[in-house]
Amino acid sequence: MKYYFIGIGGIGMSALARFFKQQGHAVSGYDHTESPLTQQLVKEGINVHYDDDPSRIPTDVDKIIITPAVPTTTAVYQTAASMGVPVIKRSQALGELTQGKKCIAVAGSHGKTTTTAMIAHLLMQLEQGCSAFMGGIAKNFNSNLVVHPESEYVVVEADEYDRSFLWLHPFYSIITATDPDHLDIYGDHQHLLQAFTQFADQTEPNGALFIKEGAGFAEHEHDSHSHHHHEGEAEVLHGLSLREGLTVHTYGARSFNPDYYAVNVRNYRGNLFFDLRTPDGVLYDLQLTNSCLYNVENAVVAAAVAISCELTESQLRSGLKSFAGIQRRFDYHINEPSLTYIDDYAHHPQEIAATIESVRYLYPGKRIVGVFQPHLYSRTAEFYKEFADVLSTLDEVVLMDIYPAREEPIPGVTSRLIMREMKKMNRYLIAREEVCNVVVALCPDIVLTMGAGDIDRLVPQMERTLRENM
Repeated sequence: MKYYFIGIGGIGMSALARFFKQQGHAVSGYDHTESPLTQQLVKEGINVHYDDDPSRIPTDVDKIIITPAVPTTTAVYQTAASMGVPVIKRSQALGELTQGKKCIAVAGSHGKTTTTAMIAHLLMQLEQGCSAFMGGIAKNFNSNLVVHPESEYVVVEADEYDRSFLWLHPFYSIITATDPDHLDIYGDHQHLLQAFTQFADQTEPNGALFIKEGAGFAEHEHDSHSHHHHEGEAEVLHGLSLREGLTVHTYGARSFNPDYYAVNVRNYRGNLFFDLRTPDGVLYDLQLTNSCLYNVENAVVAAAVAISCELTESQLRSGLKSFAGIQRRFDYHINEPSLTYIDDYAHHPQEIAATIESVRYLYPGKRIVGVFQPHLYSRTAEFYKEFADVLSTLDEVVLMDIYPAREEPIPGVTSRLIMREMKKMNRYLIAREEVCNVVVALCPDIVLTMGAGDIDRLVPQMERTLRENM
């Protein structure tokens, strides 16, 4: 087969492209900009072009795969649509690939990528391993893709953007959070919740749903653990009810109500330890290496799924301890007594709050300088007050201009909106070229870069500048 990808440099698209290439198919594609990821694809023998030129589409292509991130106005897209060749979304292709397998799908407005990679890394402790499609570069695999064709397990990150995840019919579905996001697609939170409900309802009858406590479920009165199998009674999600007979497990790290929860979380030299309470007993002293507070929650559900896939206790322990994280997710670049530099993909107020909370927890009393690049005009317009509140908890804040991604500018929406809302003095709005020098001048103990745009291109330079001035 010949596959052509429009938006091949996207994190999810590139995993699919790699998969088809590994299966022996011919793969090529278009992307708007060259990136470390597209350079890697070219090294792997995939032909990538960056000019919007329809003549570059192979004439004998069998299938075209698209992503909602590429505007439908691009010439390549419009030509592809008129060629009479099947044009399918990335999510649809994933749906087809997971048919006949035990699909483990991780959905939620944040925590997806780390949880997906953690589950994949844990299942690799099993002899049969797993295949996995991840929305980030997992450091254990140095890739966003793992392929074990003979394994029955396929772990996928299930994206709610554009209702993509409704192509999946998982054996195990996971919902980590249902906070309002992508309202450009859904219009309001209620419609987003309906999509999550439909996703949960598509779980296979003999499978199970794992949902974070408080992620939308209205708990009703029941005896402990009786809600695994509601005979003839449906769970309720903000007034939207799930199908009857769906097996539901809850998890969390903040209370003692869920079926799986972490207790006694402690920080020892930057490593986190916790005890995991399961319906079958307690596992003591599980370790996460160089990790952050909110990963405890991700580890709880990853462990719950792994236990359901029959990992032994020793496989689970060594898997959690050796999990190395994801590039750009609480990603350590400098970890010295005098200076720590962490880069993170946080781009939603709650994610930023969780990242800062973790840094404060791991490094009490240290002076934290944060650099934030807002992602999308629409998100900034909607959340600028929340961004201002949460960034104010840093000691010094350096703001960059908004990264537009797929959007046209909105009049009056710039990083100044966040700037003006902040009550504190120590905030700076700085041109990209000056960011590294300003951060050094602020004499940080901890540097934190955050954002989902192209702030990652600044990371190597930031690390160099900081090391030169240590």
